[in-house]
Amino acid sequence: MNDLVETLIRPEIQALKAYHVPDATGLIKLDAMENPYRWPEALRDDWLAALREAELNRYPDPQARDLQAALREAMAIPDEMGLLLGNGSDELIQMLALAVAAPGKQTRAAAAEANGEALGEAPAETLTKATSGCPTLLSLDPGFVMYRMIARFVGLEYVGVALSAAEFALDLDTTLAAIEHHRPLLTFIAYPNNPTGNLFDPAAIERIIAASPGLVIVDEAYAPFTDASFLPRLGDWPNLLVMRTVSKMGLAGLRLGYLAGPAGWIAQIDKVRLPYNINCLSQASATFALRHRDVLDAQTETIRAERGRLASALAELDGGQGRLKPFPSEANFLLVRTRPGQAGALFTGLREHGILIKHLDGSHPLLADCLRITVGTPDENAALLAALAALLDDH
Repeated sequence: MNDLVETLIRPEIQALKAYHVPDATGLIKLDAMENPYRWPEALRDDWLAALREAELNRYPDPQARDLQAALREAMAIPDEMGLLLGNGSDELIQMLALAVAAPGKQTRAAAAEANGEALGEAPAETLTKATSGCPTLLSLDPGFVMYRMIARFVGLEYVGVALSAAEFALDLDTTLAAIEHHRPLLTFIAYPNNPTGNLFDPAAIERIIAASPGLVIVDEAYAPFTDASFLPRLGDWPNLLVMRTVSKMGLAGLRLGYLAGPAGWIAQIDKVRLPYNINCLSQASATFALRHRDVLDAQTETIRAERGRLASALAELDGGQGRLKPFPSEANFLLVRTRPGQAGALFTGLREHGILIKHLDGSHPLLADCLRITVGTPDENAALLAALAALLDDH
């Protein structure tokens, strides 16, 4: 058995660790950037009525047309832009990677450069300029782990450009140099970034888009918690796509992400989408929820306000002693740095108090001694603060 596994499974897959989701049974769950508020009871009967219309004996609408229409209206997606749905953002990242991956081969867009065409003048199908060696997916580190994992799944080289050690800012010069050297087919920029929670300078992102020979995907998973967005800028550059999810706004259980951009790109990427990837219950539920977006928006505003209160409370809890440093966040979580060597003890201690957060120490050098805390309800946050106060007193 082991010999057969080693023979058949690619070495780079054998070297990977599977994505781990900890068991949160019985715990206050502040580890996964979920909206802590459930669907209101007043709307549940109407939601269930919508589900009763679903024909479980039939395959779902392969294009999810009603859902696409609801998304376009709710998210103000320009009519001229294409729209592609995925089983969460993860599937969209995988579709993008599969669409461009050609390990050991060069891509066709060298023709654009050979003909002396400027990036903005080149047709969409030739924008992905030839790379030297293995085609590359580039992103910023520390960032969303699935960029790296999916690159390896499909045989792309992953290049992570380190953020600056000071407040996790984007290092523009280093990023542009990496783009020039590696000529990435795909560049992902999380905006705001996960796990750091900060927004990068939009002018720097504009420079990256203009300098990139391939597609640049601005990942706006945390769009509900910030006013900044590149969605209105679609069409300003021929190689810009914007990716979002409905998970963070309160629909994580539906597993629905969407990718918007020039129709020519979306049509090509759609070719690697598996048929019927959005099931009929998810389509019906998301369509219903988006038509009641005011409920989700009210929950989002509550989370935004609670984020500020939690950050202030963590700073007060520290009292200037350097035991906890919450970083500014435009997402629904806070990155917190502890004293050297204390992150593991605080993580374990909180779990013993019935609270699950994310332990990031050891995941990246810039995240040494860091924890990530999802913003919960006022009661959940109060429990977190009380437990932290007790643990800090013990240390």
